[in-house]
Amino acid sequence: MAESTDLEQLRNSFKKFAIHGDTKATGKEMNGKNWAKLCKDCKITDAKNVTGTDVDIVFTKVKAKTSRVITYEEFQRALEELAPKRFKGQSKEEALTSVYKLIEGKEPTNVGVTKMAKTAAVDRLTDTTKYTGSHKERFDESGKGRGKGGREELVEETGYVGSYKNAGTYEEKTKAK
Repeated sequence: MAESTDLEQLRNSFKKFAIHGDTKATGKEMNGKNWAKLCKDCKITDAKNVTGTDVDIVFTKVKAKTSRVITYEEFQRALEELAPKRFKGQSKEEALTSVYKLIEGKEPTNVGVTKMAKTAAVDRLTDTTKYTGSHKERFDESGKGRGKGGREELVEETGYVGSYKNAGTYEEKTKAK
């Protein structure tokens, strides 16, 4: 029973890596880039025994001649090829079990993803209180953008001239008389 859950976790990891970075992927086939990422993220590749070149060669060896992707069954064959290289002192079955344990339950990591820069220069350039001229009109006092009202001069159809200060007071003046 334990083996079936382990293989299920292995299949789930395969699916997660297979769809990583590809919006159209179904999770049934994995491309070479994601295979290399799986091997790197799960620490199958080490600098001594298994290199990136070894991973690419095994991928090419197990995939179909005209195909660019591998299925889950080909993925398992690829792991069988890499296991003895990664764990040289162990038997083939022990090495394969060790490789499975490295992969089980793992997900693609986003290490090295570019983060937003928070430097003084960026802060200075995005500080709306220091804007001048027509750009100043695009933001209110709190620094929030005004949207279309800040970019275009919207016409108020009130009947008053734009800069008239006593707009809306006509009714009050006529009632007072």
